Amino acid sequence: MRRLQFVLVLVLATTIINAQKIMGFNEANAKSQLDWEKQYDAQLNAKNLDTWMQFLTSHPHHVGSPQGKANAEYMVNLFRSWGYQTEIAEYQVLFPTPKTRTLELLGAKPYKAKLEEPGLKEDKTSGQKSEQLPPYNAYSADGDVTAELVFVNRGIPADYEELERMGISVKGKIVIAKYGGSWRGIKPKVAYEHGAIGCLIYSDPADDGYSAGDVYPEGPYRPKDGVQRGSVMDMPVYPGDPLTPGIGATKDAKRLDRKDAITIMKIPVLPISYEDALPLLQSLGGAVVPAAWRGNLPITYHVGPSKDKVHLNLQFNWDLKPLYDVIAKLPGTELPDEWIIRGNHHDGWVNGAEDPISGMVAELEEARVVGEMVKKGFKLKRTLVYCAWDGEEPALLGSTEWAEDHQEELKKKAVAYINSDGNSRGFIGAGGSHTLEPFFNEIADAVIDPQTGVTIKERRYASNMVNADKAARAKMMGNKNIKLSALGAGSDWSGFLQFLGIASLNLGFGGEGNGGQYHSIYDSYDYFTRFIDPGFQYGVALSKTAGRTTMRLANADVLPIDFSSFQKTVADYVSELKTLADNMRAETETENRLINDKLYDLAKDPKKGVQSPKPKDVVPYLNFSDLENQMAELKTNAEEFQKLYANGTQLSPEKRKELNTVLFQVERALINEKGLPRRSWYKHQIYAPGFYTGYGVKTLPGIREGIEERHWKEAQDNIEIVAKTIEVYTNEVKQATSIVKPKAF
Repeated sequence: MRRLQFVLVLVLATTIINAQKIMGFNEANAKSQLDWEKQYDAQLNAKNLDTWMQFLTSHPHHVGSPQGKANAEYMVNLFRSWGYQTEIAEYQVLFPTPKTRTLELLGAKPYKAKLEEPGLKEDKTSGQKSEQLPPYNAYSADGDVTAELVFVNRGIPADYEELERMGISVKGKIVIAKYGGSWRGIKPKVAYEHGAIGCLIYSDPADDGYSAGDVYPEGPYRPKDGVQRGSVMDMPVYPGDPLTPGIGATKDAKRLDRKDAITIMKIPVLPISYEDALPLLQSLGGAVVPAAWRGNLPITYHVGPSKDKVHLNLQFNWDLKPLYDVIAKLPGTELPDEWIIRGNHHDGWVNGAEDPISGMVAELEEARVVGEMVKKGFKLKRTLVYCAWDGEEPALLGSTEWAEDHQEELKKKAVAYINSDGNSRGFIGAGGSHTLEPFFNEIADAVIDPQTGVTIKERRYASNMVNADKAARAKMMGNKNIKLSALGAGSDWSGFLQFLGIASLNLGFGGEGNGGQYHSIYDSYDYFTRFIDPGFQYGVALSKTAGRTTMRLANADVLPIDFSSFQKTVADYVSELKTLADNMRAETETENRLINDKLYDLAKDPKKGVQSPKPKDVVPYLNFSDLENQMAELKTNAEEFQKLYANGTQLSPEKRKELNTVLFQVERALINEKGLPRRSWYKHQIYAPGFYTGYGVKTLPGIREGIEERHWKEAQDNIEIVAKTIEVYTNEVKQATSIVKPKAF
């Protein structure tokens, strides 16, 4: 018994000692930081999140709306009351709104689409029709077109390859696509490239309607007349105001002519409900679609073309609208010119409770408690900049314009950007710069999940294990490390990470608050508090997670950067690319052999109209040697630095400042000012949204997309560009190592 007691005491003592260790803090400062974090947790109050959400979602608050401005002013007053130096940064941006929306099926069984969502007595804000933006896709082209209809599944490039094999052309047609599979803006982009003259996008009940669960208001899923609004601007080319690429959209900014704005869609695009989609899909003739294309409407899905034509007429008001970014600063006491930036957007397509106000109120509560603690003696080494962005929904407008407008200052001062967006019950999700991965895992070890009482890291691990297949489960057994996902597009980090090279994180909870009200009039306070996060427990959990992240970055003696984590991740990306090229080579050789042997012709079913594909060009052997050599050099130097990292906390203030400057500037080394092929705005060589995926990330994008799109010279050129980028990055690592390395006597 005594032996057991001794062991327990030893384990407890070891746990306490280990708990005092925080990456980047010396022992005394770690203890102080942890004490303040306990006080921080104790002061978080879910009732504040509830109160603020009720006001911020009380009316529609899209770009240029009265409530959008009122919300900004409301938050300014809150920040100022908490001790922040606060301002509104106003920009003038192109934001189209609809003036004509007509969709009708002509012919023997005519149908005129409703194109509206009815208010519900169970949802007190859903009936604010005069204030609501109707269902539409921002940055669609104007157009009045009449044509046959073709079903294109998700409307991604692979679907058009399948249509080609079926002998179906969309040239001169209107296409109808299901939401999902890519960002919505990819669907009209690819349709236009294949000759379509119009595009409809609908929400199939298989995805977020009655097949998933009870529909609203009985349950959280999309009702028959619910519609997902959203932007279709070609943001994989550049986000932000389409008329001011690369510069802030200030009142006097030099603007492009609208006809020269390449990110505006070239054909009219309209989102519709599955109620409006049903008669259109019933009109389709032609072959039955492949099994993977079928939805859950009570019909047999056909490819088309339709027996009767469809008429689509869309006209827009192309106005400049004001947007209002709220910028609140709490100056650091020691390093005021090093900024930790925390952001969430405040605009919504309609009332926007889950997206984005659930994340916005969590950020506000973080800022409130930090401000109150500063009044009681909590000191921040670095400056905190809390931001509430406007215009995220149409095109990441507010954050992009602010980042472009302040780009020189941000390059000098910005240490990191921490983003959140919508939030719900469930599991922590985290993505971002992989130098921050070990640091974030420390945060995840320190936050308790409100539902289970274990750490959010433990709960994430449990979810990963349960949902993994057998092979993946065996591989991750016992490995609880949360792997940061790479960031593509979809929220406000783009201007910071991919344009300026500022290390970034995106944080949020989800997985148990699923529903179908995304971008509809039903994303409301009533809906959110019934189905998504009753009691705002996970809003508080987000405050605890992002608040710790922000405060530790602000107060670290040495910034918590881990070069080895970055090196290992990029090495995996390089291996993936080599495997991708090898697999494409083998597949191409096999397919060309089948074509040359006429086997496709022999297997062809005339009833299905399958056509033999054309032979593809041979996949060459790309030379990765320069990149692999640079990765090996980075590995050696990253490992050396991490062994010496702890020395940094013992340096003199002057040397620590020199070291920290290298550490927060190192992400800038991953920027190439020429940008990526065909989209120079995106300058980061490791992470970018996919040209044909949008939200989905492409890692080592210049190389990867060169391979995927069979641009072999481009792929090889970008291998050399990335190799040079890694060489420059490694030199920064060497400089950091020289600062922490003990001097020989």
